[in-house]
Amino acid sequence: MTLPDPGRYFSAEEIERSRRYHRPIRRVGLLSAALSVALLAGLTFTRAGPWLASPVDGLPRWGFALSYGAIVVLAGAVLRFPFSLWRGHLHERRWGFSTRRLRGFLADWVKALAISVVLTAVTMLGLVQLAAWLPGTWPAVAALLAAALVVVLSFLGPVLFEPMFNRFRPLEDAALSADLQELASRAGVPVRRVLVTDASRRTRKENAYVSGLSRTRRIVVYDTLLRRGSAREIGLVVAHELGHWRARHVLWGSVLAAAGTAMGVVVLAALLTVHPLLHAIHARGSSDPHIVPFVLLLGAVGGAVTQPFGVALSRRWERAADRTSIHLTGDPSGFAEMERNLALINLAELDPSRFDYLLFYTHPAPAERIAAAEAQEVERPGP
Repeated sequence: MTLPDPGRYFSAEEIERSRRYHRPIRRVGLLSAALSVALLAGLTFTRAGPWLASPVDGLPRWGFALSYGAIVVLAGAVLRFPFSLWRGHLHERRWGFSTRRLRGFLADWVKALAISVVLTAVTMLGLVQLAAWLPGTWPAVAALLAAALVVVLSFLGPVLFEPMFNRFRPLEDAALSADLQELASRAGVPVRRVLVTDASRRTRKENAYVSGLSRTRRIVVYDTLLRRGSAREIGLVVAHELGHWRARHVLWGSVLAAAGTAMGVVVLAALLTVHPLLHAIHARGSSDPHIVPFVLLLGAVGGAVTQPFGVALSRRWERAADRTSIHLTGDPSGFAEMERNLALINLAELDPSRFDYLLFYTHPAPAERIAAAEAQEVERPGP
């Protein structure tokens, strides 16, 4: 597939500015990921793992699994902290996007880390305890429970965790709120509320999204988008997000993630029957908490292997949501204008390399999305 020339829609200066913003982000992201994998591999296959576990390996199995899972996550977070600080604070402030001070960044980092520690530690505890309680059938039970956990968190996680990072208020513009709810109704995705989130506490970037399930489903608009964008533009952004829900992308994404997680548990269980491997990872069996780094390493490697397929599917779904936005609003030219505006305001990557596009790009390139909107404009029947 040949991507449209971004020079059709963006100036050379705009394209070069995008490159200067994204190139170091990509490099730092790859380095951070590589160090994470290296840490997990080291903890798995060298004496560094037992050394790190030594303060807690005398605890009962449940305490060992819980605390060792937390320690491994904390060790990884500390290793990656310089990269997180650069990416989430220093780089964003340099480019004029971040609106929070260092204290605010650190507070968010600690909260996100706490959530990761709790979820990982509890998951490791459940895995090890199931292997101890059900030595013959634990893989099937663990696969089902892990899949169920993925589905639950994909729908309820945003509702549970969003309030930890942002505050929400009802959209005060009654006319706009009614228009967005009517748009949701036409999309077949009824929502309970239209909210505004205080994104400006952290960033100048703009967005909107739909989250929740059933009675908790709501449209959320960034206050940054509300301040600058017209009602037309906000409606197009929201219509795109509604397109994902209309096509059940969130549901299918959760199902695929759950299936992938269940398969991962099955692969893990098979590997943990290989005695030379158990010896190499310093574990006596599948119920030994020393398996924690290996479990996380397997997850990281599995994620890297499947990422190209995941981002390809994501791009396909994004294209479908774009078409739904245009269909719901009947405004392809407005969509093209909105996409160009947001690409410049949020400093999207305007000219990705083929490698980056195939491996990392979860959305079609901005020029690709604008060209598709123009094509729909041409195809739209006249009066």
